[in-house]
Amino acid sequence: MVRMKKYYSVLLLISAFLLMLTPACEKHYANSTSDEEQTDDSGTGTDGSEAASDYEWVTSDVVYITLNATSITVDGNGATVSGSTVTITAAGTYSISGTLTNGQVIVDTNDDGVVRIILNGVDITCSSSSPVYVKDAAKAVVILADNTTNNLTDGTSYVFDDTEKQEPDAAVFSKSFISFYGNGALVVKGNYADGIVGKDGLVIKSGNITVTSKDDGIRGKDYIIVRDGKITVTSTGDGLKSSNEDDTSLGYISIDKGTFNITSGGDAISAPTNVTVSYADMTIKSGGGSGSSTTTQGYSGTVSAKGIKADASIVINDGIISVNSADDALHSPASIIVNGGSTTLSTMDDAIHAEGSLTVSGGTINITKCYEGFEGPAINISGGNINLVSTDDSFNGTKGMATETSDGSAVNISGGTILLNPSTGDGLDSNGNVTMTGGTVIVQGPSSQPEVCIDVNGTFNISGGLFIGSGPNSGQMIEASSSTSSQYCVLAKSTTTLSAGTIVNIQDTDNKSLVTFKPVRSIYYIVFSSPDLASGSSYYIYTGGSSTGTSTGGLYVGGIYSGGTQKKNFTVSGKVTTVSF
Repeated sequence: MVRMKKYYSVLLLISAFLLMLTPACEKHYANSTSDEEQTDDSGTGTDGSEAASDYEWVTSDVVYITLNATSITVDGNGATVSGSTVTITAAGTYSISGTLTNGQVIVDTNDDGVVRIILNGVDITCSSSSPVYVKDAAKAVVILADNTTNNLTDGTSYVFDDTEKQEPDAAVFSKSFISFYGNGALVVKGNYADGIVGKDGLVIKSGNITVTSKDDGIRGKDYIIVRDGKITVTSTGDGLKSSNEDDTSLGYISIDKGTFNITSGGDAISAPTNVTVSYADMTIKSGGGSGSSTTTQGYSGTVSAKGIKADASIVINDGIISVNSADDALHSPASIIVNGGSTTLSTMDDAIHAEGSLTVSGGTINITKCYEGFEGPAINISGGNINLVSTDDSFNGTKGMATETSDGSAVNISGGTILLNPSTGDGLDSNGNVTMTGGTVIVQGPSSQPEVCIDVNGTFNISGGLFIGSGPNSGQMIEASSSTSSQYCVLAKSTTTLSAGTIVNIQDTDNKSLVTFKPVRSIYYIVFSSPDLASGSSYYIYTGGSSTGTSTGGLYVGGIYSGGTQKKNFTVSGKVTTVSF
C-alpha cells in the first residue's frame, strides 16, 4: 500500500512537470486603434467588441465536434446534436472537422463568455439556411486552423429562423459581434444572398478568406475592421459593406493592413460613415469596370457601382490601391483625404468626387481614364504626384451647378507635381477661385475649342510654383493668371497652330532655359508662370528642336535644349505679359 502511494506521488510530479513544458494556450493579441475598438482584458470588450483575450484559449478545454456527412459526434460538453445540426449552447472553444452534406452549426448561448469556433478542415453545405449561424452569443470568434481549407455553402432558398426580418440570409450569419482569425483558408459561397454577415461588429484579424455571393460579399452592420489577411470577394451586390445609418459613431470600415481583390456588381467598398485605409494592397473592379472605350461620357447605370464610397469621409494613408469602376472611383458627399500610397484609378465617371473637400498631401495618384478627374467645391493639393487623364474637365472646382459666375468654389495648390491631360474638357477649371503658392502644374490642354487650358470664374492668383499649360485656339476664352498675382506670367500665342510634339522653349538672355515643354496635341498658345520670370527682363521663345532632359508630362527637367528656331524676344512688363510669335 505504501509503495502504491509513493508510485502515485511520482506520477503526479511527472505529470505536473510535463504540463509546465506543454503550451497551455494559444495567444494572439489585437491592437486597438479607435475609441470604438477599446477593449478590456476580460475577453468581452468594454462594448462587446474585440478584446486581446478573444484570440487565446486553453487547449485542454477544447470540445471536439466531428461531422460525418449526415451525422455529428461531440466529444465534450456544451453542444447538442439533432440529426445533422449541432447547436453550441455554452461559451467555450470548439474544434470542428469533417463534412456535412446538408447540415448546420448553430451558436445559441445565454452566458457572457466568448464562443470560439475552430474550423479544422470542414466542408458544410446547408440547403435551406446558413451553414454557420450565430443566433445568440456575447461574441463569436471563427478560427481558421493552420494548413486547412474550410468550405461553407448555402442553398438558393431559405427557411427563415426569423420570418419577420427574414433572417438569417447569409452563408455565415451572426447576430452578435464576430471576428475571424488564423492562418487557414475560408471559402464561402452565398448562393441565396450575402456571403458573410455580422449584425453587430465584424473584425477580420487574419486569414485567407474567399467569398462569392449573390448579393453583398461581407457585411458588418456596425463596422468592418480588417487587421490583416487576404480577402477575395466576388459579389453581385456590394463587396465590403457597413450598414448602420442610425449611429454616426458606427457604420464605418477601417483597414489596417491586408491584401484585397474585390469584384462587385455594386459598390466595392461602401460605408454610411467613414472608410479609412491605413495600408492595403487592393485591387477593385466594380460594376463591370470602366469599359474598353478610351473615352467616356459618365456612368449611366441605375445601380451605384463605385469603387470606394463613404457618406462621411474617405482617408487613404498608404498602400497600393487599384480601382477599375463603372461609377465614381472614390466618392464622398463629405471629404476625401489622400495622405500617401500609390493609387491607380480608371472609371467611366469621376475619378475622385468629394462634395465637401478633396485633399491630397502625398503619395502617387495615377488616373488613366475618367470623365472628370477631381471634382468638388474645395480641392486642396499640398503634395504628392498626380497624373490625370480625363475626357472632360481634369480639375473641376464646383458646387454642383454650371455657372459662368463665381460660386465660391476653390482650388488651392501649395505643393506636389500635377499633370492634367483633358482630351475634350478644360484642364484647370474652377467656378470660383484658384490659388497657387507652390508645386508644379502641367496642363496638356484639350484638342479643340471652346475648351481651354484654364477656365476660372473667379481669380487665379499665383504666388509660387511653376505652371505650364497649352491649348487650342479659343479666341477670347483664353485665360492666364490674374493680374492680382504676385508672380509673373506669360501668355504666348502662336500665329499658326503648332503640331503635336513641337517643343516650345523659353530662355533668358544668358541662354538659360526657364521652361522646355512638349505638348501632346496641336496647340495655339501656352501659359507659363515661374518665380524665374522677372519684371523688365528679356526672354526668347524657341520652337522645335530637342532636349536631353527627362520629360514629366511634357515638361523637360535638366538636360540641354538645342536645335530650335527663335521665334520671338519679349520683355516682361506686367503681371501677365501677352506675346504673339
